[in-house]
Amino acid sequence: MLDFEEELKNFKELPEIEDVKVGLYETDVTDLADVMQRMIDSVAGNDGAR
Repeated sequence: MLDFEEELKNFKELPEIEDVKVGLYETDVTDLADVMQRMIDSVAGNDGAR
């Protein structure tokens, strides 16, 4: 039977995974809430500055 705790101790992440994480976290991603806020600001006549 597998000992999951022991397997987790031996787990090593692939180097490519770290590269993907860095790329994702360093990217400025606009989510749907940001898009909606900009649309509301535009309709309301606000400049969008917060």
